[in-house]
Amino acid sequence: MAQSRWSPAPVPAVSGDVWRWSLPAISHLTRVRGDLRARVTHPSVILNSSEDARDGLFLVFEELASNALRHGGGEVTALVVVEQDGWLLSLSDEAPDRPPVPAVDRDPSLGGMGLYLVAELAWAHGWCVDGRRKDVWARLSAGVPESQDGPPPREARLDPPTPRQPRHDED
Repeated sequence: MAQSRWSPAPVPAVSGDVWRWSLPAISHLTRVRGDLRARVTHPSVILNSSEDARDGLFLVFEELASNALRHGGGEVTALVVVEQDGWLLSLSDEAPDRPPVPAVDRDPSLGGMGLYLVAELAWAHGWCVDGRRKDVWARLSAGVPESQDGPPPREARLDPPTPRQPRHDED
């Protein structure tokens, strides 16, 4: 499995509708997941997103929330910002000393591949520490034709090739 880049990066500043939940324990995840599904299947959201994009949102939310609850500490806060061209998800916990670490050299059947999945589905992702809290975030496309300010095309999100250096005999 290719190495996933989970570098420290601040949560991006965005604007849009903000949905926020508190997850004091893993037992609250089912309720929050149901509320997120109800909000995302509202006609105003469905008209501005593809089914694949919504499925990706649910999957990324599940991965980040379960990681925060299992590996983080203290109370977990989930935040989803509905942007014009997609969503920003941010899961915050009280374990600033435990950054997201993708599994390396592990049999995929043993789990631990969630951060790779998030990195694959998101057009941007990262984590940061703010005082005693850690935020792990991802931005996802809504899967509809993008405006000029929307996420870059998929091929632009992959690691760009190293620029070709001009040869000495070229002008």
